[in-house]
Amino acid sequence: MNLPKELRYSEEHEWVKVEGDKVRIGITDFAQSELGDIVFVEVPEVGDEIQADEPFGSVESVKTVSELYAPISGKIVEVNEDLDDSPEFVNESPYEKAWIIVVEPSDMSQVEELMTAEQYQTMVEED
Repeated sequence: MNLPKELRYSEEHEWVKVEGDKVRIGITDFAQSELGDIVFVEVPEVGDEIQADEPFGSVESVKTVSELYAPISGKIVEVNEDLDDSPEFVNESPYEKAWIIVVEPSDMSQVEELMTAEQYQTMVEED
């Protein structure tokens, strides 16, 4: 399982990368491997507000549809439109090509409340 140490992780299997005053969000390598081949990613619009622990989109695989849960609250400033034509990026490159949204957090301290790579790995292994 690929878990970049510089990222933070949510219990719902999203990752967060701090980039200055914004954060980039996607789903983890573990999540994509559990879902199987991704065939569609539903993302919100730029300008939408997301709330921590609330759904903001979904990923559809050949097996199931799974909601995406916001790891933090804030305003969406960018969406990954490449996923419209290439949802398989989620399987191929969950941390590089397959980021889902970029958010301006309403409270950056929420990032510190997320799990480290070590804590996330322990959670996954215990499930």
